[in-house]
Amino acid sequence: MITIRIISGTNRSGNNTKKIANEILRIYKDLSVNAEIIDLTELPQEIFTGAAYQEKPAGWRKFQDSVDSADGLVFVVPEYNGSFPGVLKYFIDMLEFPKSLNCKPCCFVGLSAGIWGALRAVEHLQDIFLYRCAYIYPKSVYIPNIYNCLDENGRLTNEEIISRLKNQATSFIDFIGYSGKKC
Repeated sequence: MITIRIISGTNRSGNNTKKIANEILRIYKDLSVNAEIIDLTELPQEIFTGAAYQEKPAGWRKFQDSVDSADGLVFVVPEYNGSFPGVLKYFIDMLEFPKSLNCKPCCFVGLSAGIWGALRAVEHLQDIFLYRCAYIYPKSVYIPNIYNCLDENGRLTNEEIISRLKNQATSFIDFIGYSGKKC
């Protein structure tokens, strides 16, 4: 069975990124895929020291293992100041190089308050993943005007976006089967 990890790409409390990650999780569960969320709000504080680059704290291991055991990664990326959150970059920096992302199928969902749905943020992030030799799934989903897309319970209400997320999930599973061979 394919294993998907969905990375909720911010540690801001009460964020909409986690709400979208939960929607994506439901989609993969409906497709009978083993999927879990990696929530960056749960990162251990001890990783945010300079010493953590040399020796990873014990609390980091579960995050590393979760990425390593995944057949594919879905990054849910909010746009902060025209790019992605610094904590997401730090998360990537903490992953073992090169093995963690090398030949790993990855896809992206961007969200923003603006009209472009984090297009710039996802493009910036994809540059890093190209450097890390990840297999980038080419059909990202962008969610603009996020505050108008969620109901009071944090559920997506835009049927077009829901349809695009379902299509992305289905075809990403096929992409993993095709590209998921180790380099």
